[in-house]
Amino acid sequence: MKKQSVACLGAVFVSTLAAAPLTAASAETSRETLTQTAFVAQDRPSALRQIANVEATASATLARAPGDAEAQLTRAMATSYRAKLTNSRADALSAKAQFEAITARNPRDAEAQAALGAWHLSAVKSLGQLMARGALGARKASGLEALDRAVALGGQRALFPGLAALLRLALDPKDPVGANLAEAAARGATPTALDRILQRRAAQM
Repeated sequence: MKKQSVACLGAVFVSTLAAAPLTAASAETSRETLTQTAFVAQDRPSALRQIANVEATASATLARAPGDAEAQLTRAMATSYRAKLTNSRADALSAKAQFEAITARNPRDAEAQAALGAWHLSAVKSLGQLMARGALGARKASGLEALDRAVALGGQRALFPGLAALLRLALDPKDPVGANLAEAAARGATPTALDRILQRRAAQM
């Protein structure tokens, strides 16, 4: 399996012990696992096992605390990544519904907006605009709007302009907005591994 790009952020961060509560610290650990799975895992079975572990941890946390926003986003990201690896329409639609619910509850969550934007644009890139819209309800305009919100909300972090640049340039290598976002990512702060990864990837575009 080729190393996955940023389609699920996507994503894309994490694993904790299955019995441990998904606190802010453990959520970051889970997201680091998804990051490693997305960029390091060499085969699909290994990636799917890691995704299942992350999803189980998030689901266990939500069973105890249904309103846990970190666990909600982590589970949605895991579902989205699994959909990408398995070409599951049901998982893709489930991930979309989860991302939309999270952004509706907290429209100022930059990571959730980025994940929603990545979902839309990844589907468009994979299927084409007409099929993505007909099969999944994915829209390029919706993806770009969500990414713009993520960049605006994300402060100085490299993650958000880096992700937006990669997704825009994947659709149109001559996109001037994508090029400007890649430059912004190069100047951005890198507090997490995902920030650093996306900064490097944007610099290579």
